[in-house]
Amino acid sequence: MRLAPLPAVSALARASLVALFVCFLVQPGDAFARQVNVIRVESVISPSSADYIVNAIKEAEKDKVAALVIELDTPGGLDTSMRVIIKEMLAAERPIVVYVAPSGARAASAGAFITMAAHIAAMAPGTNIGAAAPVAMGGQMDKTMEKKVTNDAAAYMRTIAEKRGRPIDLAEEWVRKATAKTETEALKAKLIDVVSPKLEDLLQAIDGRVVTTAAGKVKIETKNAVVQRGEMNLREKILKIITDPTIAYLLLILGLAGLYFEFSTPGAILPGVLGAIALILALYAFQQLPINYAGVLLILLAIVMFIAEIKVVSHGVLTAGGIAAMILGSMMLIDTPAPYMRISVGAIVGTAATTAAFFLFVVGAGVKALRTRTKTGMEGLVGEIGVVRTRLAPRGQIFLSGELWNAESEGEMEPGASVRVTGMDGLTLRVVPVQRATAASEPAATGRSG
Repeated sequence: MRLAPLPAVSALARASLVALFVCFLVQPGDAFARQVNVIRVESVISPSSADYIVNAIKEAEKDKVAALVIELDTPGGLDTSMRVIIKEMLAAERPIVVYVAPSGARAASAGAFITMAAHIAAMAPGTNIGAAAPVAMGGQMDKTMEKKVTNDAAAYMRTIAEKRGRPIDLAEEWVRKATAKTETEALKAKLIDVVSPKLEDLLQAIDGRVVTTAAGKVKIETKNAVVQRGEMNLREKILKIITDPTIAYLLLILGLAGLYFEFSTPGAILPGVLGAIALILALYAFQQLPINYAGVLLILLAIVMFIAEIKVVSHGVLTAGGIAAMILGSMMLIDTPAPYMRISVGAIVGTAATTAAFFLFVVGAGVKALRTRTKTGMEGLVGEIGVVRTRLAPRGQIFLSGELWNAESEGEMEPGASVRVTGMDGLTLRVVPVQRATAASEPAATGRSG
């Protein structure tokens, strides 16, 4: 018996072998060749946002993605954090796209520097960029210092613009004249590369472009790419929260309050632990912020005044001074003209009022209670009035607070006489006649008749 040939099966087997061979040759990183990582930075440029962006760049390089897109909306931020970000961007081996979006967003001050440092700079319609003149952080600048800082920032902007092939003079103008441009003006001046309403349109528009990274020329392949969005990790989220000027300020006040509670009531433990944690977090945040330590001293002075008001009768002078010192210190605490770095006025007024009320009423009531004469127990009997039941000669018994007590007087006293307790000797009360106690408590007459 003769079998018929099976050419179809042989062709299928050959195709399968070829497919397996091709799959074997594909490198693991190629699986990410059509993936685009996207992160969103919608806040002040601070240490937390710097960590977030730097980690995203490292992750993009590790996965060898087609591009990293940074959706940006910021009023500016700290120069140190901005330079950390740009340093990492200039050394990146994968394409980085900074996309100022959505409509209404801006890339001002530090945001303009970061956008210029991208391999591809893009903006959405209805956005703006620029106003990158440096402002004083941590103290007012004199003319010489202002000139030095401006020249340094201008040189940095020129370096970035030159490296990315953008107009150097126009980019420098953002620093020296604090000018800004809309997305249309920036595109016309070739300060940015693309204007795109949506991320999907942006990925289509930049597909096929060749950019120069630290690893050399790289062709961007983002058409129909899978978009993978990244989020801040827990550490970055916590850092972002505590470096907010208002939060850092409140942590300082809570830390001082917690330590006060611990020192005033030793052994409470919990207020001291919470206060110490809050104070350490506040000090960490202050390292990242332009702090004026004169403001810190004024806040401490205010608390000293509030405590002194409880112990010294100043008719409200110390309280008024404490409130004034608290408000002035809070306003001076973060010394910068940048509005996004200031402490909320509502938080300042609310904190000053709450702190003053606390020391005046809560602590004041506690001190008053400590000074009040004891009403219960053995000590509470001193000063009370009783009635003699058995003759005191000098020992006997008196009736006091519904009970019979052994008592001792300096002289003899008959039953029915009223006595006042002046002290105790074990379980025996020392008493004197009421008339004598009353006379002793009244001022002696010193005048003489004519």
